[in-house]
Amino acid sequence: MESTTAFQHKNTISILGCGWYGLALAKALINDGMRVKGSTTSPGKMETMDDEGIEPYLVIFTDATENYDARFFDCDILLIAIPPKTHSGEGVDFIHKIEKIINAIKRHDVKKVIFISSTGVYADLNNEVDENTDPQPNTEAGRVLFAAENLFRQGATFKTTIIRFGGLIGPGRNPGRFFAGKKNIPNGNAPVNLIHLDDCIGLTKAIIGHHAFGYLFNGCASDHPVKSAFYTQAAADAGLEKPEFIDELKEWKIVKSVNAATILDYQFKYALVQ
Repeated sequence: MESTTAFQHKNTISILGCGWYGLALAKALINDGMRVKGSTTSPGKMETMDDEGIEPYLVIFTDATENYDARFFDCDILLIAIPPKTHSGEGVDFIHKIEKIINAIKRHDVKKVIFISSTGVYADLNNEVDENTDPQPNTEAGRVLFAAENLFRQGATFKTTIIRFGGLIGPGRNPGRFFAGKKNIPNGNAPVNLIHLDDCIGLTKAIIGHHAFGYLFNGCASDHPVKSAFYTQAAADAGLEKPEFIDELKEWKIVKSVNAATILDYQFKYALVQ
C-alpha cells in the first residue's frame, strides 16, 4: 500500500526534463496537491507548462554553459529526467552536463534527488538481472548512464535514488508502432523488458511517499513475453501491418525488480500480456 505521508504537506518538486515522462509525472503530482516546478530548454514551451499548473523555468545545462534561475533549485526534491543523446554523439558531453547539475545541487543545498536511468546499463548476458547485479554496460548509452549514476552516488551532501526504467510504453508510445510492417527483425525470441507510463508514475510516487532516498530501483513490468509475440500482437491491436521476426534467440536479459516490492511494497500494475 502506497504511503501518503509525503503528500500531507505541499512538497515542492522540481523536474529537470519535462519530456514524455516528466510532463506526465508533473501533472500527476499536481493532482496530488504538490507544487511542481518544471524545466525546459525552449522558451516556447513555458506557456504550455504554465497552462498545466507547472511553474515553468528555462534551464539550460550543456558541456560548455549553464543558464538557469536559482529558484528552480529551491525544492524539497529534484528529479532529473534527461536521457543522453548518444545517437547524436552526446557521450562525454553528457557527463560534463551531469557534473554541472551536481555542482548546482550542492550550490543550492538540494538534499533529495531522483535520477532517471535505464535498464540499458545492464549488458545482455543471457541471464536475469536485478538491483544487486553488476551491470557491466556494453553499449555507449549504458556506459554513459552508469557513469552518471556513479557521480550521483558520490554526492556527499545529498541523497540520490536511481530509477532504471525499461523500455517506455503508454500514451503516445504505442508499442504496436515500434516494428509495424518491418521484415527480418533479428532476435525474435528474446524477452522484452518494458514499463508502462502508469507504473513509471506509480513507482516514482511510491518513492516520494516512502521518503525512499539513497536507493536503486529497477522499473520494469513483471512479465517478459518474447519480442515476436508481443510486438506482433501489439501491431494487430493497433490495426497496423504485422512485423516479421527472425526465429532466433541471440543476446538477451530479463530485468527483475526486487527493491520495489521489498522497500516500497509496490507491485507493478500493468501486464504486458493482457
